[in-house]
Amino acid sequence: MSDDTLVAIFWDRVARYRDRVAQKVKRDGKWVDISWRQYGEIVREIALGLLALELQKGEAVALLSQSRGEWVQCDFGILSAGCITIPIYPSYPPDQIVYIVNDSEAKVLIVENQVQLDKVRQVLGKMERLERIILMDGDPGGDPFVLSLERLRALGLEKSTELAPRLEELKDTVHPEDIATIVYTSGTTGPPKGVMQTHGNHAAMLRSVSQRTDVGENDTHLLFLPLAHTFARLESYVGVHLGLITAFAEHIDKLAENLREVSPTFIYSVPRVFEKVYARLQAQVQAAPPLRQKIFRWALGVGRQVSERQQAARLIPPGLRLKHFVANRLVFHKIHQALGGRLRFCVSGGAPLSREIAEFFHAVGILILEGYGLTECCPVLTGNTLDGFKFGTVGRAVPGVELRIAPDGEILARGPNIAKGYFKKPEATAEVFDSDGWFHTGDVGVIDPDGFLTITDRKKDLMVTAGGINVAPQNVENALKTHPFISQAMVYGDKRPYPVALIALNPEESAGWAKEHGLDPEDPTALARHDETRKLVARIIEEKNAILPSYAQVKKFAIVPGDFTQDGGELTPTLKVKRKVVAEKYRDLIESLYAP
Repeated sequence: MSDDTLVAIFWDRVARYRDRVAQKVKRDGKWVDISWRQYGEIVREIALGLLALELQKGEAVALLSQSRGEWVQCDFGILSAGCITIPIYPSYPPDQIVYIVNDSEAKVLIVENQVQLDKVRQVLGKMERLERIILMDGDPGGDPFVLSLERLRALGLEKSTELAPRLEELKDTVHPEDIATIVYTSGTTGPPKGVMQTHGNHAAMLRSVSQRTDVGENDTHLLFLPLAHTFARLESYVGVHLGLITAFAEHIDKLAENLREVSPTFIYSVPRVFEKVYARLQAQVQAAPPLRQKIFRWALGVGRQVSERQQAARLIPPGLRLKHFVANRLVFHKIHQALGGRLRFCVSGGAPLSREIAEFFHAVGILILEGYGLTECCPVLTGNTLDGFKFGTVGRAVPGVELRIAPDGEILARGPNIAKGYFKKPEATAEVFDSDGWFHTGDVGVIDPDGFLTITDRKKDLMVTAGGINVAPQNVENALKTHPFISQAMVYGDKRPYPVALIALNPEESAGWAKEHGLDPEDPTALARHDETRKLVARIIEEKNAILPSYAQVKKFAIVPGDFTQDGGELTPTLKVKRKVVAEKYRDLIESLYAP
């Protein structure tokens, strides 16, 4: 199979697999199968429709939508027409949509539904290059500037005789060095930058991943991460490259239900999802009768013994094997069924995963393979594998990638998956893409003798206390978030005498706590200020401080009213804390923690 461009990969897969299932989507309460042949027909019609709108090779089409089957169909339609896909997070406010559409010079914007269309209409006059809007769901209502996706496909069919030869020519003239997509970073450290990813970058990444991933045409995965993020985009491309069945979750809020319905064999996820499952399980155990708690603790202890032997590649004694069988029947089986019952492994990326959580899941029989990468790397640099993993690390370099640790500890990477640079930002490109081909990740880490990489922190996040000691805040935050009562934590302390923490409570756990103490669950401010709440958080922090070096221990803390959210501006679309936003929003609260 030709695999030098995304276009070649897609159309070769369609030709080979024809009537096999490619996608599963839920419509009117039922899961519907889409074959590779149908998939190809949809993509072809979208591509012809874009050509009918007189788009030229190399022009940009933006996508503003939740993750769904049509998102990927539009993506391959755009690429097949020789154009460039510009993904936009559906949670972005109008001003950020304007920025990305204008900066990318997009001529067409595909929006998901009326909600997104109304958002775009607020700022339509500020997007001077935009020539047409395509609406996935809904009726354009006679607006000549807006075309439904159904009408775009129909237009492609109407013009098929005229435009089909041109489409075939474009498909054949897409080259590995052509830009496939410009992905805008989520902006944790400033305005988004457009990362120019080529067809060759993605093709190299897919070849690399296929060598390290034990999945094939009989596997099903449930895609629920935002496709505007390059991690989920890789997942969608892996589905095509390896001929998998890609099921699309209805919404993140329906994830638990969709997991049980689809029964995927593996999933890609960000750590936040695992953290929430872990917190929920811990809370359920704490609320259970004493006997059930005892059984769970026994089973978990057995699972940890098995996990330790599996990690060391040691045989499991018959007696322990029997205990593990009983533990699985009594406890672990229920956890597996809640996640669909067929999970062989999970892949975690996008942010650091707590070692404690990784070890817990492996003890109950679910292996989470943590990897590491960035948008600029399309996106993987390292990964743990089924036959080679170490918890607390992000694995070894994937095939084709070279890693090097700079004198200051920064991780440098080189390989065919490294992007071309930042769109229209030569100075920013020169800062991190050097002349020898090394990409400067901005992350700090160490490589052990076995080649496993451990991330210690981001250079820009690394705190240096007033005493000159380096503290990695993410390590402290991850430790705090393993307790079910804490949803988010942000540790602060750069150029200060000691670290402090802002704590956001888990809404589910804190609601029960509020009722027990006669508080209104709908009043997060009262809950945050309550003495008993502070005492509980203080005990949690004291417990976590015990496993941290003295210089990294949290000396003071404050509880913020309510959780950190995307709508509140504290989280990126991939659920990472925006440190600058949080620090500014709670500046007075932080200062009060350093008051004499």
